[in-house]
Amino acid sequence: MAALELTTYAPIKRRISNISNSGIRKNRIINHDIMNCTADGVAGNFLYSGRALGITEPDDVLQLHPALRPEWPTINAHYKKIGLRTTKNIIWNIDFNVAEQYSTYEPSVFFFGEEQQKFCRNDNWYRVVDYINSKNNFMTLAEELKMNTPKTIRFNSVDAITKNEIENFSYPCYLKAAISVSGVGIYRCEDKDELRDAITKFTPDVPVQVQEEVNTTIFLNMQYRVHNFRLERLATTEQILKGFVHQGNISPACCEPWEAVDLMAEWLFSHGIKGVFAFDVAVLEYNGETRYQPIECNPRFNGATYPTLIAEKLGATNWLARMFTTSKRHLSDIDLSGIEYNSASDSGVIIVNWGPILVGKLLFMLVGTPEIQIKLLRELEKRL
Repeated sequence: MAALELTTYAPIKRRISNISNSGIRKNRIINHDIMNCTADGVAGNFLYSGRALGITEPDDVLQLHPALRPEWPTINAHYKKIGLRTTKNIIWNIDFNVAEQYSTYEPSVFFFGEEQQKFCRNDNWYRVVDYINSKNNFMTLAEELKMNTPKTIRFNSVDAITKNEIENFSYPCYLKAAISVSGVGIYRCEDKDELRDAITKFTPDVPVQVQEEVNTTIFLNMQYRVHNFRLERLATTEQILKGFVHQGNISPACCEPWEAVDLMAEWLFSHGIKGVFAFDVAVLEYNGETRYQPIECNPRFNGATYPTLIAEKLGATNWLARMFTTSKRHLSDIDLSGIEYNSASDSGVIIVNWGPILVGKLLFMLVGTPEIQIKLLRELEKRL
């Protein structure tokens, strides 16, 4: 796929708005299977299509993996009890070819890649996602837009890194594959010996970047949405990380520095991006000043999107979403009585990613004040 021409960029009239639910909503055909854009070795990743259920409306059509069918009655009962309206129109098949019979429906996919073109032929959407999905292209565009990013050196292949460059990098640093997901292909290098070792983890022709370490523990997920032909700021949450791997999110975030990424969001919108996309942004304190450094763009739905959109539907503002492990293998084996979400108190537990129960994993939302979240967390862990 040819790269987008950066010289086509020109400042465009600001078209970003805050969230608006105005306009006529089209019926959607939704397939959020992730198998063509996920890292190998993520347990139960073939079951993740189920997490899209919570963001659906009754007139949507949703494609789900057939292995999830036995859990269908229990998740429906849970959503009905907490007052979350979802679709009952299910196709138990995740093949993208199935969507061809829904040509009048608006497509919703996790990631708009080559396979998803079967949903909806849209060359501009495909090209802009293909471009910005590369961390190297992200940094090139960030420089063009004069954004504040960490010092990053880009390489078209890992074997292009010279001995002299290895000697002169500032350490610690990170060696990153230009295209990666779920923290795979990212190595922290304390010194030049660790960098040399990390280089051997890649085949010689893999594009990479070397990036200075960002000295912070606070990383934001900043989401945008294209809705009714308008670009909207969707939500900012704080990320929960285990190493480089995303574990969950917290809302509200400590801050919402939209000005750090608005310009690139506008560029992506003007080049045809659709659906939801997000930026990872580091929050740094430097000589008493707070700085915000965008790290990368995720041109797709992400782990934070599903709890964010469920919270939007329920009107919840304070929540924590996190992956939990369990010895249970069926939703019906988990007792949520007394802790399920209750709209009257605006607190309680909501199941978000329910499919991976088959391999002992679940993503829950814990809604309420931080104090309530702690109580829910302790009680939930006892029941898992």
